[in-house]
Amino acid sequence: MIILLHSSKSMKANPSKTEKYQAPQLLEQAKKINSYLKTLSSTQIQKSMKVSASLAQKTEELLNEWNIDPQQQTPAIDAFRGDIYSGLQAHSLTPDQRLYANKTLYILSGLYGVLKALDGIYPYRLEMAYKFPQKPFSNMYEFWNDSIASCLPKNEPIINLAADEYSKTITKFVNKDRIISPKFLTINPKNGEPKFVVVHAKIARGAFANWLIKSEQNDPKKINTFNKIGYQYSKTLSTPDIPTFVCQEFQGTGLSVKLRP
Repeated sequence: MIILLHSSKSMKANPSKTEKYQAPQLLEQAKKINSYLKTLSSTQIQKSMKVSASLAQKTEELLNEWNIDPQQQTPAIDAFRGDIYSGLQAHSLTPDQRLYANKTLYILSGLYGVLKALDGIYPYRLEMAYKFPQKPFSNMYEFWNDSIASCLPKNEPIINLAADEYSKTITKFVNKDRIISPKFLTINPKNGEPKFVVVHAKIARGAFANWLIKSEQNDPKKINTFNKIGYQYSKTLSTPDIPTFVCQEFQGTGLSVKLRP
């Protein structure tokens, strides 16, 4: 059983001096993308990415700084920030659990395509849905085609915790019977009905991945036992490919700066 997450916009360099990590599987393609993006002006970056001028300038700086020097790489599982990775709590994993994560966790990335937990990477900013002026980079889905899916183990069940923007690089190319996409809902205190709360769901995806790694869960039939940060499996709201978990009172508030008092 494998776990899919997607990369985040915010990153932090934190090279490890003791842990061994490997090069990303699609590093040559990442080099091509970075080389092309370095030819774009800050104005072109701003227009293509639909970001502010200051963020476009920061992105341009990252593109020029980007490198594959082993001494400057950060393990992928430690490099990303944001609500999903607050829920993942990579810092809580033991060395053995990190090795297990390296076998089971796959992080979908606009620049690197797909990353294992201990792949060494350098900070960047590139979402999968961005479109650029020149082919083959005008459509990142066409650029990657089936190369990301081909990096995954064959025939194993896929626990899809990635956003649609990223997961469709996989779902188009694998048997749909392999894919299980958990859903996380929160009870609305005003009417008692379950609703989708973006921040809660992001943290829950990370927490679910953390639980799968720590429990070394490899049986899709048992994932409905997940009960972290207030979530419980809802049989009535679930389907075989979309197990649904509902929380009466969200208990992951402290994991996100957006939710802290």
